[in-house]
Amino acid sequence: MNCPERLHPGSRVALVATARKVSSEEMQPAIALLRSWQLEPVVEAGLYCEDNQMAGDDTHRAALLQRYVDDDSIDAILCARGGYGTVHILDRVDYSSLRRHPKWIIGYSDVTALHSHLARHCQLATLHATMPINIPADTSQWDSPAITSLHRALFEGTVEIETPASPLNRVGHCQAPVVGGNLSVLYSLCGSSSDIDTDGKILFIEDLDEYLYHIDRMMQNLKRSGKLERLKGLVVGAMSDMHDNTIPFGHTAEEIVRDTVREYDYPVAFHLPVGHIGLDNHALLLGVDATLDITDTHTHLSQSC
Repeated sequence: MNCPERLHPGSRVALVATARKVSSEEMQPAIALLRSWQLEPVVEAGLYCEDNQMAGDDTHRAALLQRYVDDDSIDAILCARGGYGTVHILDRVDYSSLRRHPKWIIGYSDVTALHSHLARHCQLATLHATMPINIPADTSQWDSPAITSLHRALFEGTVEIETPASPLNRVGHCQAPVVGGNLSVLYSLCGSSSDIDTDGKILFIEDLDEYLYHIDRMMQNLKRSGKLERLKGLVVGAMSDMHDNTIPFGHTAEEIVRDTVREYDYPVAFHLPVGHIGLDNHALLLGVDATLDITDTHTHLSQSC
């Protein structure tokens, strides 16, 4: 994978909304945060366009992303928020400039579609991390894991995550590139030109606001399509705000994942603090080798780009 250069004071970071719309007021804390890091936020009026739920129509959103992809003075592109809609513009953008001048693409949730597309077509390392919509106005919260790990990844190119062991874990050690992101988005990309290659990789998944039987459906799809068979490891982040039916499904999201991969022998870690968990959402480098150690007492994941 091609790793973008690390940021430094004076680096230019463009804000772009690839999916749901945002307001100027919502973006101000992130703009202030970037300035506090001595970065130069690049914010155009077009960021605040609206088209029903979206931040402008598909043509508009794709054009703004294209502009920043092609502009060599931009060092990083920070997606403003998730929601839904990134998939609509994936095929409308020419990413060839990123092969010549790699730059950080940052976001999570619906931005998984962009991460996956760029991994496949540009072999570009990207950053699964918190977004402007999540940055609090209260500066006393800027020392949270989500924000400090984002800074570390951008300025040092490193990730270090350690969390207590889960009783669901399968202990082991592996080293391999990390791929993945939001499970629902990964599921929606299966069979498309933005699908991920999981062979020999550490797969990371997380999700939000899903019914438990949906989690099972998606995991069965990944299994039947061969995406779980030849992994080096599996890491499960936050499975937040799950729903059940009147007649219970009978298993938690984590138990569904455990049972789906029971027949394989690679290490599996649960409850990694990555995903839809607010200010605890640690940054994770996608497409970059990780050393994953899962013991009886803890899970440790480290990366350097």
